[in-house]
Amino acid sequence: MAKKTTTRGGSSRSSLGSLRTKIDRLDKEIVANLNQRAKLAVEIGKLKSKNQEQVYAPDREEEVLQRVVQTSRGPLGEACIRSIFREIISGSRALEKMLRVAYLGPEYSYSHLASVQRFGQGVEMVQVNSIPSVFEEVNRGHADYGMVPLENSTDGRIADTLDMFARLRVRICGEVQMRIHHFLLSGGERSAVREIYSRPQALSQCRNWLAKHMPGARTIEVTSTSTAAQLARDKPGAAAVASRQAGTHYGLNVLAEHIEDNPANLTRFAVIGQDPVKRTSKDKTAVMFQIEHKPGSLADAMGIFKRNRLNLTWIESFPTSGPQGSYLFFVEMEGHENDQRIKRAIASLERKAVRLEVLGSYAASPPVE
Repeated sequence: MAKKTTTRGGSSRSSLGSLRTKIDRLDKEIVANLNQRAKLAVEIGKLKSKNQEQVYAPDREEEVLQRVVQTSRGPLGEACIRSIFREIISGSRALEKMLRVAYLGPEYSYSHLASVQRFGQGVEMVQVNSIPSVFEEVNRGHADYGMVPLENSTDGRIADTLDMFARLRVRICGEVQMRIHHFLLSGGERSAVREIYSRPQALSQCRNWLAKHMPGARTIEVTSTSTAAQLARDKPGAAAVASRQAGTHYGLNVLAEHIEDNPANLTRFAVIGQDPVKRTSKDKTAVMFQIEHKPGSLADAMGIFKRNRLNLTWIESFPTSGPQGSYLFFVEMEGHENDQRIKRAIASLERKAVRLEVLGSYAASPPVE
């Protein structure tokens, strides 16, 4: 009887088919497990509702993300694992309640990307045209949460955000630290660019690169990087400084990438809302205060943090609309507002301050791409 032979191509096809069958089986198991997980999330949602607890629990969500990252042994990297489970959490949360999140739009602005990074796609995104409008949406109850830029590693504070903390009572519920990479985008060729549009902070973060590589182009400030991308699509001779995602969304060419002057360019965003956040093992607390305009008053106020052994992670001053020389001070420290040391510090500061508000406690988060 003739001996059977297997060609190399046949063996390869058989092996490929076997591997695909295994993947199909795993996919079926994954979907079943995801739905089982979602059912448990719904049960948790019922208990939260009964106990009048908030649907969004940033401390718990971050705990889940850290645990699954630590559990993974590869080959998928941390960013991929986080992205997958962020959407699993987001979709499960939406079964409890569809959250509304306001951000400075249009889509694919950095505020939008930060919102997706924190909340996933299982929320109703509400795009507005200014940072004050984000605060207004949250303050009026039209949005559950808002995403606003707080500070940038190149340009420092975001004045519009600090000004709104002084005007409206909202709380910081979380933070997102994003590594910001800027791209020069246009519908045409680089040689045809005569105007470059972007948000003032983005243009500032690329000013040296633009001066060196695009000296003949006029820079024009607009309300957001996504608005700049829209203009670059619609206007001949226009380019934008924006995210790669904005360029893809508006069908633009990438004329240059990573044009930020600081390779470690980082923007910190604040998640704002109305509800306090539970304590975790790595919290920060932000306060805003105003003191009398007299010699030694600031030194006395700052001494309170030293005496209570509180490590400060952020300090900003911001002029008020009152008498000349009057300032608001924004201070962030390690710890939760329910910690005894912070309670003592706030009580002492309140006795010296003309105005004092606790802006919120929230878990520190690592930088993300």
